Amino acid sequence: MRHRPGTVPGRQAGRRDRGLRAPGGGADPLARPAPADRRPPEGHAMVVGISVFEIHLPAARSLKQKRQVVRSLIERIHQRFRVSIAETGFHDLHQRAEIGIATIAMNETEGRRQMDVIRQLIDDEPRVCLLNWDPQLLEEMR
Repeated sequence: MRHRPGTVPGRQAGRRDRGLRAPGGGADPLARPAPADRRPPEGHAMVVGISVFEIHLPAARSLKQKRQVVRSLIERIHQRFRVSIAETGFHDLHQRAEIGIATIAMNETEGRRQMDVIRQLIDDEPRVCLLNWDPQLLEEMR
C-alpha cells in the first residue's frame, strides 16, 4: 500500500470503536442477547447413569493385545449408544481392564434399559469375561 500523507489507516470516519457505547449511554449495540433458559419444564427429570465394568481378557498375552480388544469394545459401544466411555483402570495389567460409562436419559426406566443393553453387549463379547458391574442412576428433578 502506498503512503498517503495526512491519512491514518484505521477506523472509518463516523464509526465508533467496538468498546464504546451508543450515544446516550444505552446498551451496547454489539452485545449478545442473554441466552434463553434451557432447562426442561418443571416436573421433568433428567437421569444420569454411571457404570463401571471390570473385565477379564483371558486370551490377551500382551498389553498390545489387551488394548486392541478394549479399544474395539469401547468404539463399538460409543458408536452404537453415543455414551461417554473410557478405559479407567488396570492400564498396566494385560488381562484385566476397567471401563467407565456415563449416559443421560429422560427417565429411570430408559436409563436402566440402556445400561442393561450395554452390559449384555459386553457379556456377549467372546474375548472378555465380565467380572464386576456397578451401575448407578442419579436423578435430579427440575
